[in-house]
Amino acid sequence: MLALVPLMLERVGILIIIAFMLSMVKSFRHMVRHGDRLEKIILTVIFGAFGIISNYIGVEIQNGMLTSSEWHTSLEVDGAIANTRIMGVTIGGFLGGPMVGIGAGLIAGLHRLTLGGFSAVACSVSTVLAGFVTGLMGKRYQLHSRSSPWLVVATGISMEIVQMGIILLLARPYEEARRLVEIIALPMITVNGFGTLVFMLIIRTMLQEEERTRAIQTHKAMDIAYQTLPYFRKGLTVATCGKVAEILLRSTAADAVAITDRKRVLAHVGAGSDHHVPGQGLGTKLTKAVLAEGRILKATSQKAIGCFKSDCPLKAAVVLPLIVHGRTAGTLKLYFTRPNRLNLVEEELAEGLSKLFSAQLEFAEMERQSKLLKDAEIKALQAQIHPHFLFNAINTISSLIRTDAERARKLLIKLAVFFRSNLQGARQMFIPLEKELEHVEAYLALAEARFSDRCRVEWDVDPALKDVLIPPFILQPLVENAVKHAFPKADGKTGTIRIRAYKKDGKLIIAAEDDGRGIDPKILDLLGRRQITSSEGTGTALWNIKKRVEELYGSRGTFSIESRPGRGTKVRMTLPLHAPKRGNQNVESGYR
Repeated sequence: MLALVPLMLERVGILIIIAFMLSMVKSFRHMVRHGDRLEKIILTVIFGAFGIISNYIGVEIQNGMLTSSEWHTSLEVDGAIANTRIMGVTIGGFLGGPMVGIGAGLIAGLHRLTLGGFSAVACSVSTVLAGFVTGLMGKRYQLHSRSSPWLVVATGISMEIVQMGIILLLARPYEEARRLVEIIALPMITVNGFGTLVFMLIIRTMLQEEERTRAIQTHKAMDIAYQTLPYFRKGLTVATCGKVAEILLRSTAADAVAITDRKRVLAHVGAGSDHHVPGQGLGTKLTKAVLAEGRILKATSQKAIGCFKSDCPLKAAVVLPLIVHGRTAGTLKLYFTRPNRLNLVEEELAEGLSKLFSAQLEFAEMERQSKLLKDAEIKALQAQIHPHFLFNAINTISSLIRTDAERARKLLIKLAVFFRSNLQGARQMFIPLEKELEHVEAYLALAEARFSDRCRVEWDVDPALKDVLIPPFILQPLVENAVKHAFPKADGKTGTIRIRAYKKDGKLIIAAEDDGRGIDPKILDLLGRRQITSSEGTGTALWNIKKRVEELYGSRGTFSIESRPGRGTKVRMTLPLHAPKRGNQNVESGYR
């Protein structure tokens, strides 16, 4: 019995070496962790092969004696084998579940049956049973890096004990079966338990190492993504991609990093930058192939890269597509001067970065479209402000032509200034405060011709603020509201409108105040929040201005209305001194 132990350890050692070699294979690790139906079939074959190998290299026992330790293709009628068959089936069942366990058990069990010997049927039955039991346990207790291997070891030992019982139950003659169990029971139970433990420690270490590698890669990829996000939010440009490429060169083992769009190189830093120049056309066949096929390609030779320059120092590369809304918008390329520097870790990191960068570019495109939509909405709001003013002004001027031609001429000039400002403002997101005040002055000149007896205007504007950029059409509608609604003609009184612009706490304050009749508290509560239905108007201008301030400034801008019946109204806006950066905020030269 003791003489069997070292022989069994040799057999276990062979299987452990095979297991260690398998653990180094990426596809095997993937099958163990995420196996689909096809991969489970492959695992079934692998662990079934473990059982077959165990049958072939087992120790032959005949008449209670160890007779042969050579490769076995058949046994004498009174022969039997001491082997590690149950170990492979047990591990397969735990790793792959019922399909792998039962499949591997059938393969190993049927093969054992073909070898013959008086214990063939008993060993075959016990092998299939072991696969069935461990497969069910594997489904319930799915193994991962934090699972204890002792459950598998205990189950493997139990299956060996069950096998001994089945041999006693089924093998005949009974005396030979009993003598066989006396010889093989302790060595097989002990050695197979030890082998199962070592095998599972290899699997566990493999899974833990994979998790550690993934955690490191994820942390690294997220750190790179965080650094590159501000640049990719601006899209694929030479400037932004140059910064991204520099970050990647510092953060990876690559000797050169390049980014392209579909037609040209946007960035190339590191080796080969003397002839891979940003702004030039695509210079490698590998890049063109990735753009055409939309999948990751790698090369481990200069010829495979296909650079146009024969002495290019780049000898290996992994090229990844940047996918934006299902379309390949460009490529990310990691180059290496020695092929052995392009390893699995760098490939997986590059693949993760490609996905993150593609997502960043999609978000940037969505953000750009959202800004365009908001800008379009704001332009539409601006266009709603003065649809009727032209007709009133023309009627007023036409009535003055016969009685006061000089005044009519001046009003025509003011009307031209007013509508020029209106057209220019509709093209710009921001204009200087000075231009908005000129717009107000032009309106008041035209309004005075109609309502000269209703109000007077006072100005309190800090001259130092005249160049501060503000949204167009945010002051003139307030003055127009005051002229039209604050001082009813029936009152017979002349009111005052005060226009103020000053700096306070680092912000621009713009206010339009009047001492007119004020606003009904019920209506005041709704003004600026939505359009309303009223005999005095709809509140559209106030609603438009408030909405534009919110859209353009967010929480940094405020709009408020204060009013008391019989005491007047005050509309006040607080705006940043510096306009937010938007794609179309530039002021035309005519405004300067």
